[in-house]
Amino acid sequence: METQQKASQLRKRIVFGLGIGISVGGVVLAGGWVFTVALASAVFAGSREYFELVRSRGIAAGMTPPPRYVSRVCSVICALMPILTLYFGLDVSVTSAAFLVAIALLLQRGNPRFSQLSSTIFGLFYCGYLPCFWVKLRCGLAAPALQTRIGAAWPILLGGQAHWTVGLVAALISISSIIAADTYAFLGGKAFGRTPLTSISPKKTWEGTVVGLGGCIATSIILSRIFCWPSSVLSAIALGFLNFFGSVFGDLTESMIKRDAGVKDSGSLIPGHGGILDRVDSYIFTGALVYSFVKTILPLYGV
Repeated sequence: METQQKASQLRKRIVFGLGIGISVGGVVLAGGWVFTVALASAVFAGSREYFELVRSRGIAAGMTPPPRYVSRVCSVICALMPILTLYFGLDVSVTSAAFLVAIALLLQRGNPRFSQLSSTIFGLFYCGYLPCFWVKLRCGLAAPALQTRIGAAWPILLGGQAHWTVGLVAALISISSIIAADTYAFLGGKAFGRTPLTSISPKKTWEGTVVGLGGCIATSIILSRIFCWPSSVLSAIALGFLNFFGSVFGDLTESMIKRDAGVKDSGSLIPGHGGILDRVDSYIFTGALVYSFVKTILPLYGV
């Protein structure tokens, strides 16, 4: 009975995982408002989960959580941030959101507490601000990836060669590298895992981490050769490093929040996978890291 249940759970994870992967690939290829609205929807669901975790017994026992109406407003604000970033820029949305939330908390009835302000501002940063860098990466880096051979054969009706920008290629490499890092880390941990990585997530091991790093860098190099971007192997290796460490740090941050909340999953939105934060935690920090790397370090966006 238990074996059948595990097999059913595995099938469910695979089916929904494939569905999510295909959907995400299509959304990333579409770009523009399609990508932004899809990201905003994920941000809204993730921020709702975050504020529910903050209100959970494990975390709320040691602090005063923000009022529920503030949490709901913050979820809406977080969802609007990617859209505002696409059309008006990131600084406007972040500054306005922090100002409005601070006013709401300070003017609430009763005794405003610093823990309310700190957990709420971190929620805006973690669930709203950081994901916006994926919009800046995918939609903001519009320089054409002229060397990409796929772009030369891309149908005119779907945008032609101009559709293949540096932002699109960088986003595809980053997302694929993170998936590879998670997959190889899991397989490496199962096969060779002996030494625990950290007490925050006892199942993670140093052996699995090393295998995951190798898989992430290898994927980054292979895709950089396929897309002919970035042109330097060292740049591809550096991109792999950034994706890996961003994904690990994001995973551990969410694990820490769940551990303090005393829950296994952030939610139950995705059958067989838990909540939306359980699926996107590896991506939260990587968008900002990769955008900064491509924008400021690679000359001419790395073309």
